[in-house]
Amino acid sequence: MFTAFLIKYAEIGIKGKNRYLFEDALVHQIKFALKKCEGRFLVHKTQGRIYVEAEGEFDFDETVGRLQHVFGISGICPVVYAEDEGFEKLCETVVKYVGDVHPDRNKTFKVHARRARKDYPKESMEINADLGEALLKAYPEMRVDVHEPEILLNVEIREKIYIYSKIIPGPGGMPVGTGGKAMLLLSGGIDSPVAGYMIAKRGVKIDAVYFHAPPFTSERARQKVIDLARIVSRYTGPIYLHVINFTDIQLYIHEKCPHEELTIIMRRYMMRIAERLAGETGCLGLITGESIGQVASQTMNSLIATNEVCQLPVYRPLIGFDKQEIVEVSEKIGTFETSILPYEDCCTIFVAKHPVTKPNVNVIRRHEHNLDERIEELVKTAIETDELIIVE
Repeated sequence: MFTAFLIKYAEIGIKGKNRYLFEDALVHQIKFALKKCEGRFLVHKTQGRIYVEAEGEFDFDETVGRLQHVFGISGICPVVYAEDEGFEKLCETVVKYVGDVHPDRNKTFKVHARRARKDYPKESMEINADLGEALLKAYPEMRVDVHEPEILLNVEIREKIYIYSKIIPGPGGMPVGTGGKAMLLLSGGIDSPVAGYMIAKRGVKIDAVYFHAPPFTSERARQKVIDLARIVSRYTGPIYLHVINFTDIQLYIHEKCPHEELTIIMRRYMMRIAERLAGETGCLGLITGESIGQVASQTMNSLIATNEVCQLPVYRPLIGFDKQEIVEVSEKIGTFETSILPYEDCCTIFVAKHPVTKPNVNVIRRHEHNLDERIEELVKTAIETDELIIVE
C-alpha cells in the first residue's frame, strides 16, 4: 500500500544558513543505507522535507529497518501519495487510506493539512474541515479531537499530495560525516562498540584500531572484533579498522616495567599508537569506552596518566554510565551477544594481581625510561605492519 516515506529530522531543522549541508549529508546516508535493500528508491529533498519514493516493488520491513539505522532521522512516516485530480478524488483517497491503515476506527482524529502549493484552490483550514467532514460521513464511529487526537492525519499538498498518519521512531542524532572523524580504540568488550555508536550518533565518522596480540589472543578474538565493527557499521557506514600487532610491545613492557603498572603503561602506548594513526588518517580525536571506576585503569588518576600522552582530545561518552546502562545500549544496538563471547583480548593478558589504581604520572614516566632502548623501534614496526580492513 505504501509507496514512499517522509523522513523527519529534529536538530537539523534548527540549523541556520548551513542547514542544507546537514540535509545533503542525510540524503547521502539514506541512499547508502538503501543500497542493500530490495527495490530501487528515489531520495530527494524539497521545501524542508526529505522523501524516499519506491520505484516499483520493495520490502517494506527491510526498508524501514535500514532507515532506522540512519543517524539524523527522528521519524519515518510511511506515505501514500496521489496526483491532484480534484478535491472530490482527494476525499475518496483519504477515506480509503484511513479505512486501510486504521481498521479500528473507534478513535478520535484530527486532520492537519499543509498547503505548500499556494495555487491550490482551498486554504489549509478549509481542507481540514472538508476532509474531516468526509471522514465523519464515511466512519460515523470516529470523533474529532483537535487537542489530543489518537489519529493525526497529515495531508501535504505539493506537486503531488502526500498522506500519512503513522510515525516510526528513527535513531535521532546527526548525519554521520557532519561532525568530523575520530579514531575508536575497539576491543572485544561491551563498552567500546557502545562508545563508537554514541559518538557516531553525533555525526562523527568512525575509524577504529584493534590491538591484536598473537599467539596470546586467538584468531577468533580478532574475528570477534571485526564482527563487532560490522554491527556498529550498520549505523556508522563503512569502518576502516586498523589491526595492530601489539605482542612484541607487550612482552617488552612485561619484561622491563613493574608488574603493577603494566596495564597503565600498555594503555599509554595504545593511546600513542592510536594518535599516530589518527594523525595519518585525518581524525580529530580518539574515542574510548572508559567509565570512571569500572576497573583499575579507569580511576581518575589512571585516566590522567593515559591522557597525558595524547595531544588530541579523548572522547569518553560512557564516562558517567553504570555498567548496566552500557549493557542496555549494547543490547539495543545488537553488539552485546558478540561482545560476551569468551575470547581473550590483549587487555586481559599479562594482568597484574594487584594493579595500581592511583598511578603517579612522574613515577610512570620514570619507569617508561626502562623501555628507551627498543620501544620506538617496536612502535614503528607495529604501525608499519598495520593491517587495514574495511568493514561494512
